[in-house]
Amino acid sequence: MDKAHTFYIALGSNTGDRFQHLQKAINVIFERIGRVDRIAKVYNTPALGFEGDDFLNTCISVVSKMAPKEVMQELLSIEKELGRTRFEQSGYASRPIDLDVILIDDLVLDSESLIIPHPRMQSRQFVLQPLNDIASEVIHPVLQQSVGTLTRLCEDDSDVQSIDAVLQNPMEAYGFSSKNYIAIEGNIGAGKTSLATMISEDFNAKLILERFADNPFLPKFYQEPQRYAFALEMSFLADRYQQISDDLSQLDLFRDFIVSDYDVFKSLIFSKVTLVEDEFKLYRKLFYLMYKDIAKPELYVYLYQKIDRLQQNIRKRGRDYEQQIEDAYLEKINAGYLEFLRNQNELNVKIIDITDRDFVANRADYLWLLKEINDGI
Repeated sequence: MDKAHTFYIALGSNTGDRFQHLQKAINVIFERIGRVDRIAKVYNTPALGFEGDDFLNTCISVVSKMAPKEVMQELLSIEKELGRTRFEQSGYASRPIDLDVILIDDLVLDSESLIIPHPRMQSRQFVLQPLNDIASEVIHPVLQQSVGTLTRLCEDDSDVQSIDAVLQNPMEAYGFSSKNYIAIEGNIGAGKTSLATMISEDFNAKLILERFADNPFLPKFYQEPQRYAFALEMSFLADRYQQISDDLSQLDLFRDFIVSDYDVFKSLIFSKVTLVEDEFKLYRKLFYLMYKDIAKPELYVYLYQKIDRLQQNIRKRGRDYEQQIEDAYLEKINAGYLEFLRNQNELNVKIIDITDRDFVANRADYLWLLKEINDGI
């Protein structure tokens, strides 16, 4: 399931420390399933369908690329870990945590393990009230009515009362928005574009991606490096300068910060590897004329990977013109970056070795990487 979907998940608890059960469940959902976008208010509601203590109920929206059945399996696992025992026999019982998928965008599913939309959501105020807090305009894909309308029409007259306590979103633990501009850097195939994109989606950042695919000299350079090196580096420098200058000067009131998958200084690093000495001296003069006028990132993240992992990533993404890149070239690029980072003192640099990590496929690795970056803020 490559496309991300928004899952609306109802949470309830009526035994033990009810509020803490809700908070723990949200924390684990974030760790295993995806980004927690919104959290509703918490409501105190009577037990429905059985004799038991009152529940605390809420609802969250979670963005994830996991398949619906995988999400449901994770929720059942989380319930079990937090102390819930589901019985095969029919009927309701008290439980420390109850997790149910209510809606998934406009999907309609009917399987033995999962029915979406939840078949009883429209008749339960303890579901509708918190759901209405975060999704009042969302349309029920079967009933074709909004959550707000369903809440008003619901005949359930249960006493549903909001409480003052506020659940914390695990996303708030990261301080990325305290920076105006974060640059993600690394060698070819290090994963900088993937990481910058993921951060922009998860933390409401304006994304700046290098326009390498539009450079007509790049495929030619890999075929005839000596002939096209200077033209390639000059075109990259001009494009990077123009793009960064334009994007950093344009305020986006709806974004919290800027994240890019490159820093302009990479132009000097790559040119030192690809150009002969006379060309590099000329290039360096032109570079510094431009570089002094460009805003510098407040946090510079360098993703380090060993050469064999870089080559694996290059082969995996399958760009024809990159398949003949030699290890020696990648070694020179790595050395160029590390020399630059060792000898500069203007930037706030965070070097992270991700050789043994796969933050795209493994959410635990992604969260580990976010924490490493956050520690550098």
